[in-house]
Amino acid sequence: MVQTKIAVAMSGGIDSSITALLLKEQGYDIVGITLQLWDSGEIQNGCCSSKAVEDARQFAEYIGVQHYVVDVKEQFKSCVVRNFVDEYMNARTPNPCVVCNPNVKWKSILQKAEELGCDKIATGHYAQISFANGRYYVTRGVDVLKDQSYVMWNLSQEQLAKTVFPLGKYKKSEIREMAVKYGFTDLVQKSESQEICFIPDDDYRKFLRSYVPDFDTIIQKGEYRSMEGKVLGMHEGYPFYTIGQRKGLGIALGVPAYVQAVDKDTNTITIGYRDDLLSSELLVSNLHFSKYESFDAVSHLSVKIRYNTQPAACRVELQENGQYKVCFENPVWAVTPGQSAVFYEGEDVVAGGIIELI
Repeated sequence: MVQTKIAVAMSGGIDSSITALLLKEQGYDIVGITLQLWDSGEIQNGCCSSKAVEDARQFAEYIGVQHYVVDVKEQFKSCVVRNFVDEYMNARTPNPCVVCNPNVKWKSILQKAEELGCDKIATGHYAQISFANGRYYVTRGVDVLKDQSYVMWNLSQEQLAKTVFPLGKYKKSEIREMAVKYGFTDLVQKSESQEICFIPDDDYRKFLRSYVPDFDTIIQKGEYRSMEGKVLGMHEGYPFYTIGQRKGLGIALGVPAYVQAVDKDTNTITIGYRDDLLSSELLVSNLHFSKYESFDAVSHLSVKIRYNTQPAACRVELQENGQYKVCFENPVWAVTPGQSAVFYEGEDVVAGGIIELI
């Protein structure tokens, strides 16, 4: 019997390392692949650091598997970082992982895996892959707190067919226990990857200032306005704000205030109360289908409008312009353009797209 060869995406962290170890122990022929996504510079931790690359190499050597490093910095910069910057400069809030996964990570790892004669690739994501009616689709991971199905909605059928998620049936606590059991206590003590891997201090404002030429000339201070149009004060520039934001506004109104809208054309930030952010509907563009080839109108789905929320029951209708209108059974909070709307049928990812305002 020919041994299945799997390329494991290794970032140097606990999840990808234990993924490689599990598959090796199950008898698969394993190779490790680490992507160099970004010039590490001041980044000392996280998947973009030079230390992460070295940690992945050392772990692969320790468990006796070959390890390869693939430089994709230019692709990452032109695709993921460019989109990230463009979205903020257009008063939208991007999700870099959603852009990176199909266009850089999976594309690059699969290409290298094919060169190495691998049958599959594996990553340390907490999600599962299912197959029915001739379609591959993502199913939520067992660990509801770590489930990463939300950022997998736009993987292609070809990419899903070649992918395995060994950690999808485990809880994070079980993975930590495995690491301790095998003597890799240093993996347990490592910090989790930061939210935006190419921004070392999670300060996207500083990143925009350093990355966009003449940023401080292009972006000026503007007005905070109430829902009724009353001027409340001055803000630092529209790219620095996102819908639902409460902290860092630099304005005191005596009650909790939240960003309601960001207007690029007038450089105006509208401020209101928390309940003002409740919405009963939204539009979705660029819908990518997963479990089914398509649908025109369905009423039995639920949708997540950001990574860390629970799916909300909804009805979905195809519009004449090709977008999809989503109507919620109960209003949801802080619908944010640029974020992903991911549709679920039970635990299964049905489709996903980019949120637009009505």
